Amino acid sequence: MARTPENTAFFFAPFVSSTMRIEPAWIDYNGHLNMAYYNVLFDRAVDEAFAVIGLGEDYVRERRASFFTAECHVLYKRELKLEDPVRVTLQLIDFDEKRLHVYMELRHATEFWLSASSENLMLHVDLADRKVTPFPPDILASIAIMKAAHSGLPRPEALGRVMGVPARARASQGVH
Repeated sequence: MARTPENTAFFFAPFVSSTMRIEPAWIDYNGHLNMAYYNVLFDRAVDEAFAVIGLGEDYVRERRASFFTAECHVLYKRELKLEDPVRVTLQLIDFDEKRLHVYMELRHATEFWLSASSENLMLHVDLADRKVTPFPPDILASIAIMKAAHSGLPRPEALGRVMGVPARARASQGVH
């Protein structure tokens, strides 16, 4: 269904997912949420947020297009346990006709402390030929509305971080 002013969604800034529960099978031998399942929680939040834009399951089925993650950087800050309810916030950082750049934070749902963040670059893909393709105009319009709603949010500190061993740590070990 094409987006019209009557069915265009209102976007919260940032988008906040529904409360999610950690499943028992996701707890590893360290007694906390295994690192792989942080991405499951982030992915579920993306599905919720993008459904508001019009990129939900109906979009995939009807238009034979979807979005794929091209790059992902997760920063783990505090471990999660089985009993911890969580929510994810999603901020649209930037976009163009084929790409979305988003930043997410995974937080305890009632105590609000930060557990992890995830920065992602996502590509719009035609599922017939599996190639990156422009968003349709109605979807681009919804993305622009979300971006406008998120434009007043502060730039996340963790955005664009580079990973590596700090030079002072290497120097203290005699490594150059």
